[in-house]
Amino acid sequence: MDKYFQVKVLPQTPEPQRVIYAALHQDYSEHFVWDELTTAKDSFLLADSDLLMAFSNGNESPFSVWDGPSEAKCGQVAVERLLKGGRGHWGPLEHPQIVFNCGWFPHSTMQQIRTHRHASFDVQSFRYSGKRFLGAYDQIGMLDLDSKDPDIIQELFYIRPAGDYTDRQGKKYTVTTEQREEDIEYCWEAIRRYRNRVVRDGYSEEHARSMIPFDVRQHWVVSCNMRSLIHLLSIRGKTDAQMECQQWAELVLPHFKAWAPEIYGYFEQHQWKKGRLAP
Repeated sequence: MDKYFQVKVLPQTPEPQRVIYAALHQDYSEHFVWDELTTAKDSFLLADSDLLMAFSNGNESPFSVWDGPSEAKCGQVAVERLLKGGRGHWGPLEHPQIVFNCGWFPHSTMQQIRTHRHASFDVQSFRYSGKRFLGAYDQIGMLDLDSKDPDIIQELFYIRPAGDYTDRQGKKYTVTTEQREEDIEYCWEAIRRYRNRVVRDGYSEEHARSMIPFDVRQHWVVSCNMRSLIHLLSIRGKTDAQMECQQWAELVLPHFKAWAPEIYGYFEQHQWKKGRLAP
């Protein structure tokens, strides 16, 4: 795992398995599920301000008036009635939402993840975020070539470790330590060219970004519903997926487990690393 990769959770739907349960229950219930599953039998008894307080108070659940099964039990029911045995009733899983902040991944990883258009993305733009390249030049630009700290460069650009590799077509090759050092030097030269174009020649960041190597590290925000999350993890966590995408998926897993433990348990047992997709 690359030491710089990070995945953090921004807002997420609280108690998502209760949301899923309410949705699946409404599918076959004769009644309005609010009346069945809450202690506030008259929806007018719960003011909007009360709901807002429930969401904003860390010690309160937005389901504080919930009179249905527990979050864990709702997750068990969702697995039994929607997923188990290949039932494939994925629709109710589309209601809970989760938002991730992903940091220091190579541009190619972002591109691979972003091909899934059932998730929403906001991605760091290099039209406006070039100061870090100039800062790196200021740190190492006056040093001798043999004295450069490679960590300064590798915090900006992702360079795969030395080692043996195999691609999807079965091509096998080895990246040596010497070759990797050459790649680090290439990235340094790119920083120098970028700096000269911006500072010396007056290029805009939008123009000068063409000097930047493809796998510059990039931050992004991605949001999706639980069904889409399972799809993303299934297809990008496969053993033949891009190595860095697999690492991204591995960093997402603990957040999924903490968010919806019972549904995560089913996913881990039946779909993780198996290439079976949520449709």
